[in-house]
This record gives sequence, C-alpha cells and structure tokens, in this order.
Amino acid sequence: MTSAGAGRSAPGILYISYDGMLEPLGQSQVVAYLEKLAPGRRIHLISFEKDADWADVAARAAIRHRLDRAGIYWHPKRYHKSPSAPATAYDIAVGSAQAIRLIRQHKLGIIHARSYVAAAMALAAKRLTSAAFLFDMRGFWADERVDGGLWPRGRLYRTAKSLEHRFLLAADHVVTLTHASAKEIGGFDYLAGRVPPITVIPTCADLDLFSLQPPPPPSQPFTLGYVGSVGTWYLLDEMLRCFALLRRRDPQARLLVVNRSEQDMIRQRCAAFGILDAVELTAAEHGDMPRQIGRMYAAMALIKPAYSKIASAPTKLAEYLGCGVPCLGNSGVGDMAEVLEGRQVGVSVNGFTDAELAEAMDRLLDLARNPATRDRCREVALDLFSLERGVEAYARIYASLSGAEA
Repeated sequence: MTSAGAGRSAPGILYISYDGMLEPLGQSQVVAYLEKLAPGRRIHLISFEKDADWADVAARAAIRHRLDRAGIYWHPKRYHKSPSAPATAYDIAVGSAQAIRLIRQHKLGIIHARSYVAAAMALAAKRLTSAAFLFDMRGFWADERVDGGLWPRGRLYRTAKSLEHRFLLAADHVVTLTHASAKEIGGFDYLAGRVPPITVIPTCADLDLFSLQPPPPPSQPFTLGYVGSVGTWYLLDEMLRCFALLRRRDPQARLLVVNRSEQDMIRQRCAAFGILDAVELTAAEHGDMPRQIGRMYAAMALIKPAYSKIASAPTKLAEYLGCGVPCLGNSGVGDMAEVLEGRQVGVSVNGFTDAELAEAMDRLLDLARNPATRDRCREVALDLFSLERGVEAYARIYASLSGAEA
C-alpha cells in the first residue's frame, strides 16, 4: 500500500458509505469507482459492515486485499440494525467521530458522502473541520421510503426531509443520478439563489463485463427477458402482461427471467397469466449475467412511477444496453424515457392499459429485429453509463473542490 503521505499535492479524500464493502452493491458502486480514482490520491474509506458479511473471513480478506492493492485505507465499522432509529443514530455518532479523527489526523480536504445516512456523518464532520462536502445523494431517499410503503408520511419522513434540506444547503457539490432530479433540486424554494453545483452521474455498469454479446441464433424463438429482483418497485404483473400480449403476435415467443430469490412467487404469477409453459426461470452469478442477457432479443424494466423515481437510474438498463439488448421502460422514472426513445434503444410507455402495452410490444419487437439496434445500444451504454465516464466525472468534481484544474 502507498503511504499515508503519498500524493500530498492533492487533498486527501474521506469516502463514507453506509453500505458495506462486503456487499455486492458496495463492490460494484463504491470499490469499482475508488480503485480507478485512487492513483495519485489519498483515499480513506469508512463503511458499515453487516455481521453476516463480516463473519465470512475469506470474503473479508479478499476485499481488504483489493483495497490495499489500490492504496485505499479502509476503516470498516459495524452496522447496527435494530431498534432501527436508535441503531442508525448510534452508527451516525460513531461514523461522525471516526470521520473527524481521520480528517484531522490525515489532513483530508474532501468528504464524499454516499446517500443520506453518510451525509449526516459528513455534515457533522464539515462543521468541525475545513473539509469540503460532496453530497452524493443518489436519489430522494426519504420520498422513496414513503412511496415504497416503508414509512408513513409522518414524523420520520419530515425529519429526513429536514436533513435533506440541511445537506443541500451545506453541500459544496451535489451528485444526483438523473437530469430530472437535478432540475427538481434546482427548483427547491429554500435553495433559491444558493443552488450548489450539481453533477449528474447515472448508475454506471462495468461495460468490460457487460459487453456486446453475439445475437441469439436465428433458430431461437423471440426471447423477452428480465434480470434481477422484483422487490418493491418493479411491476412484475405489468411485465407479464406485456409478454402475454407479445405471444398474441408471436405464439412461439419465450420469456427468460433471471432471478435468485423470488422464483416461487414469479412462477405463481406466471401461472395466473397462463404463460408458465413459455417461461424459463433461472438463477445466475453476477459474472454469468452478460451471457444470460445475450440470450434475449429485448428486455424489460417497468418501474412503479412515483415522485421519488424521478431520481432513479436503474442499473439493469445500463447492463441491458451494454450487452446490445433494447429495453422496454416507462416514463416517470428518471431519464429513462428520454434515453430509450431519444436514442432509439428501446420503447417507453406512459400508461399500462392493454392497448398501450400492445402497441409498445409491437414497437419493441420491430426494434429488436433491426440489425442496427444492438450496436446502437452498445454505443449509448458507452456514452452514458460506462464506469470510466463516471470516474472522469468524479475526478472533475474532486479537482473543483480542491481548487485544482480538472
């Protein structure tokens, strides 16, 4: 590992993530970026690791080695889950104290906080140090909790929105995932005349892994696909209706669903729509996802439209396009409609009536059968969603916060 004194010409960076680095999300959306940002920079990383992940000694050693090799100083803390609010408050106190110590000890000049809980720690540290505060807000977290039915629109929500207010007022720079959310933030009344610089960096994908795949063989039936969990936001029934409507035009069509933990529920819903005989349900490791996506002519990512979703950039969209596969999406979700329709790499629906979905499936079928579509999807992925583009954008922000040229 490089010494703590390396790269003193640039201010050191403290990155705070409430997600663990032993989780897939932490590895793909934090470590992958920091590895590329680390050369020439002193980066310290605070993360909060869940007990079950920390118990995997081999995985812990592997991520430690990976971060050491990149010259990143890792300061893992224990994540506390319950009781929810007191546990999170305790973690914030622990993280804030650790952040202040690291900033003072290593003379770190930038605090990069990923999402809201990390931002609470960063805000406390900013008040007691001279470090610049980068609020990487990701999305409208408090609104997502309410829109997803996880919180009532009560005291907890109001507290979180009040904190969001304070984070945005204190931030020296803001990163958000979509142009739609950047426009929304710029219109907040309390930021009138004091909107911080905002950079849009969508959720990026490793396009070396999610690379352009060979097209399905001509003998293969038209295969529509979906990858990932369904969870709170993805509209499974609407996507199954799309496939049922597709079968009316192409009775040989198949549906491929790559999902690990919800297969029983998905199978039940497929049976309810009378399409189970045409559905393949499978699980796959992350490294096998590109091959599975490559089996698809087109893919889907229909998401529940809600206020909070204007700030969402689904990772699976980047992965589909990176593999050359056009996508069915919907309006009201970040910049999805503008990307799909404006760049001719998919179809966006405004509503979910049978007529609207049938028309969308006709258009998607024609688009997927156009030989030029796969290359265009790949080009758009490289232009909008590559990890390298995201890294370059963060590097420019770090330079601006340090007063250096990008």
